[in-house]
Amino acid sequence: MRTLFLVLAASLALSVHAEQAIKVYAAGSLKSAMNELAASYSNMKVVAEYGASGLLRDRIAKGARPEVFASADMGNPFSLERLGLAGPVKRFARNRMCALAAPGVQVDSDTLLERMLDPAIKLGTSTPKSDPSGDYAWQLFEKAEQVRPGAYTALSGKARKLVGGPDSPPPPKDRNVYGALIAEGKADILLAYCTGVREAKNENVALQVIEVPTALAVSADYGMVLVLDSREEAWYFVQFVLSPRGQSILMKHGFAPGEYK
Repeated sequence: MRTLFLVLAASLALSVHAEQAIKVYAAGSLKSAMNELAASYSNMKVVAEYGASGLLRDRIAKGARPEVFASADMGNPFSLERLGLAGPVKRFARNRMCALAAPGVQVDSDTLLERMLDPAIKLGTSTPKSDPSGDYAWQLFEKAEQVRPGAYTALSGKARKLVGGPDSPPPPKDRNVYGALIAEGKADILLAYCTGVREAKNENVALQVIEVPTALAVSADYGMVLVLDSREEAWYFVQFVLSPRGQSILMKHGFAPGEYK
């Protein structure tokens, strides 16, 4: 009887602890940084669930209630604020778009547009509307149109939406998703966040990280917001992310500070 009591007491304690944890919905591109932010926050346990920002936003709009939403764009948090489901929105990090190329693909920053347009090259992106990375890729295509008329139609027509969609396969748990897609032959060149493609390079040094030329450059502002009915403890975690210590952790993972200098 005493053993049963101890088991029930331990289960109750674990349940209470889980309920006390601050729950965060965060963009998949934040996984490494957010895991370290959560581990470094000493006031309360933080648990994070990762996914495409647009899909996470839709879940909140349909009734899911994390306490904090950390998105890879500003639009999704602001849309929740306009619905009265979250606020205020804080820009807490910045990223950029880069290209990841398979070993052996002859490409550099100067020839990136030409190679993406090559019919023989498989071009991969994330899924627009569901994942901001896809939206940023399409912004890059719009800039390409200004450099070479017809490029937008060609690039948007050939791009393979490989990740970030409602029907996309889940990313591998133990590998960088972009590196895995190239290893599987799904893409020869893949447009993604610079932080993500550098993680892929760290896993496989044979992969090529290509800087997007200035004429095509696209930056990404990341927004964080408190969700409706979040506790004061969640507000303190947001302040920690915005603090010099939190920002230094984000910069360690390749992000730029959230506020423009």
